Amino acid sequence: MNFHIHFLSCLLLYVFLFPAFSCSQSRQPQKETSDRLKEKAIEALEFCRKNGYNTDFCILVDMKVHSGKYRMFVWNFEFGLPEHQALCAHGCGKDDRKSTGEMPLFSNVNGSLLTSLGKYKLGVRSYSQYGINVHYKMHGLEPTNSNAFKRIIVLHSHTPLPEKEIYPAHLPMGWSFGCPVTDDATMTYLDKKLKLAKKPVVLWIYY
Repeated sequence: MNFHIHFLSCLLLYVFLFPAFSCSQSRQPQKETSDRLKEKAIEALEFCRKNGYNTDFCILVDMKVHSGKYRMFVWNFEFGLPEHQALCAHGCGKDDRKSTGEMPLFSNVNGSLLTSLGKYKLGVRSYSQYGINVHYKMHGLEPTNSNAFKRIIVLHSHTPLPEKEIYPAHLPMGWSFGCPVTDDATMTYLDKKLKLAKKPVVLWIYY
């Protein structure tokens, strides 16, 4: 009798837990993205140590990834793994310099409405008219994003942006004028972490 109860308990655990495990595995970044992510994380940790930034975690955004897939990763330096992943919109651009869902364009020019590549220091927490009404100022640390603060490039959320992947569909253009824009749940998660961070956090947008 005890054997049968034990067997049924194990079976129920398998039935309920295995689908969740499989789903979690399916959400992991593809190998090419994962390899690139690890390389950037190693470089980011070295940069943070050298320059006095937060060495608990950083935020990595891989713009080579399809806009309908997770391409924003919160990288945990201690465990060497992404602890959170999310969708992220890129700048739509204007005039003859318009991004598409498939191919983002990049610029450091004020008024371009395009995303700037490079490492950023996340600065002051402030009010946002979008999403959860919180944004973080962004200070460009490289020649490719040196105008970020003047361009009012900030980390924020936008309520229509979904929490789950929508591939093969793309995120609609117009949700970002150059800012890394994510979903409300992710921004809530990031806000809690950023408020507790004792040193400035690095966000790195790369392609």
